[in-house]
Amino acid sequence: MEDHIVKATAAGGTIRALAAVTTDIVREAKEVHSLSPLASAALGRTLTAAAMMSRLLEGARDTITIQIRGDGPLGGIVTVSDSKSNVRGYVYNPQVYLPLNQEGKFDVAGAVGKKGYLNVIRDLGLKEPYIGYVNLVSGEIGDDIAYYYAFSEQIPSVVALGVLVDRDGSVLAAGGYIIQLMPGADEETVPFLENRVASVPSVTKLLHEGKTPEDILSLLLGDKDLNMGEKSPCRYVCDCTRDRMERNIISLGKDEIRDIIREQHGAELVCHFCNRKYRFSEDDLLKLLEG
Repeated sequence: MEDHIVKATAAGGTIRALAAVTTDIVREAKEVHSLSPLASAALGRTLTAAAMMSRLLEGARDTITIQIRGDGPLGGIVTVSDSKSNVRGYVYNPQVYLPLNQEGKFDVAGAVGKKGYLNVIRDLGLKEPYIGYVNLVSGEIGDDIAYYYAFSEQIPSVVALGVLVDRDGSVLAAGGYIIQLMPGADEETVPFLENRVASVPSVTKLLHEGKTPEDILSLLLGDKDLNMGEKSPCRYVCDCTRDRMERNIISLGKDEIRDIIREQHGAELVCHFCNRKYRFSEDDLLKLLEG
């Protein structure tokens, strides 16, 4: 099944929903960053959230960034997505390891930590980006994204994110869904959603069994006049370029560049998102000084 996201509405438009399969995205991230199984689960959940949240952006050049910084050994997570759900990301400690939690699952909350913050930065092409900031409530990422929507945007939401990893560390399935109550929703909708979410198997179990995002939304909202909307691809894509790295060097200032030339006779920059290396010789740096 190719990675994709589907949007939908239900209950006469008073429920907005998205669901995604992101297995290939998480596999690519694991390969690029040599992630431990636990780091794959943490970064994979956040990449899935960013991919789905980007489908709510309106401008073609809009981007969304999720930054999570906790007091756990993972250190932090950064993910970025454009409006076409081309996502990229990294974790501070890609080899993080912890024993399984009491439920026999990856201890993502322990890796992230329960003390810290989550930032959602939406760059809409204005002078200043919109930045939403909330404290972490669990470190499980899905709960924290839901809290962000409730606290920062006043949108009651259910967020489920999952990554299923095999014993050998390979990613078997990844995906998630977001369900949001819009203005005009009936009071009975909340208990309906709570009961339905509790009764449906985990998103990774469903995806591993071959269920599609469309199937998952049907299980959750099929009784609420579900109206399936657009289906769109999502991918792991890094947009770094040598020109962008040159601008990063120029931003250091001429004095700093001269110091690099004198002390190192060149520079090597590595992209955090894809680990691509860009080598600048002493002559390259001298040209940047003259430019």
